[in-house]
Amino acid sequence: MDQPLLGFDDVLHRASPVGQQGVLFDDPVSLVDENLGYRGPTACKAAGITYRQLDYWARTQLVEPTVRSAKGSGSQRLYSFRDVLVLKIVKRLLDTGVSLQQIRTSVEHLRTRGVEDLAGITLMSDGASVYECTSASEVIDLVQAGQGVFGIAIGRVWRELEISLSELPGENTAVEEASTEIHDELSARRARKAGA
Repeated sequence: MDQPLLGFDDVLHRASPVGQQGVLFDDPVSLVDENLGYRGPTACKAAGITYRQLDYWARTQLVEPTVRSAKGSGSQRLYSFRDVLVLKIVKRLLDTGVSLQQIRTSVEHLRTRGVEDLAGITLMSDGASVYECTSASEVIDLVQAGQGVFGIAIGRVWRELEISLSELPGENTAVEEASTEIHDELSARRARKAGA
């Protein structure tokens, strides 16, 4: 992990408003452009992984590209911001010794969360299990119980990734979708003509 979790002293003295959950890092994350996709090499560089890892994780369905998957030799996968975020989290969990089986379970759980929800989550682990914390009190409870050894604040990873990806090339997927629709329409016309 690049930096230890900061602010435990501050968190202990701060109470969350009634009816709301507090977060460890309350500076807002910006919503990313959902029309941007990132090719494999860009995703690797931003997540800090090798292309071999990326390929293996895609083939084993640990982290699959949601924008465009590979459809044979020479085709390029295209990853969304959220995909690259999950890649970076997987890398951090692996670096701390969490098993691939536990990571797979964690990733499946993260997929069910909305994008805004992800920014407020802190993943805590003791090296064997991964725990999701959505409030400062949950983090403190885990640490006091001796279960949390390290944590990954997803909001902080999000911000780091935004900075990394702003300096790397992305592809506008809105243009790609429009050209795919035209191609599909032409294919449909050809199929109707051939069938008539």
